Amino acid sequence: MTPCTGASTRGRCAPAIPSVLRYSEFMFDVLVYLYENYWRPDACPDHDQLSRKLTSVGFESDEIEDALSWLDGLTHVTDTEARAQSPLSLRVYTPAEQDHLGTASIAFLSFLESAGVLPAPMREIAVDRAMATPGTLALEDLKIIVLMVFWSTGEEPDALILDELFVDAEDRLIH
Repeated sequence: MTPCTGASTRGRCAPAIPSVLRYSEFMFDVLVYLYENYWRPDACPDHDQLSRKLTSVGFESDEIEDALSWLDGLTHVTDTEARAQSPLSLRVYTPAEQDHLGTASIAFLSFLESAGVLPAPMREIAVDRAMATPGTLALEDLKIIVLMVFWSTGEEPDALILDELFVDAEDRLIH
């Protein structure tokens, strides 16, 4: 009898999802490269030229395709989701969002929103793009998503927020 390596559902073993389907590690590297090298999305060349550029700096074609597809989704959501919400509204995460994002990521989004640096419409864009990634999302990946949401809107996050997005908590110096 072969041991169950996937999720167990109602006593049946679901097939294991290969880690190669979780493109967060490499796709997010491409996204960080784009953030660091292009100030805004409109500064990026067209997809074909950008793909050649990314290939020339060492990214694989599947990583590039995943990142560009994810960015197309970001552009679509950014163009369609920017609706104002009442300041009295309360965001309730669905069970699927809770499972996919995890407690740390939801707490981080709440922190950014309560600090007044992540407006509700941008939070919704971040949640949408986080849900577009397969597998359970790591907090570090969510931080890149939030950074890319700021980037896609042409807004530069404040320096303290950039510190939150880029520096690991254990690497911070307390003054």
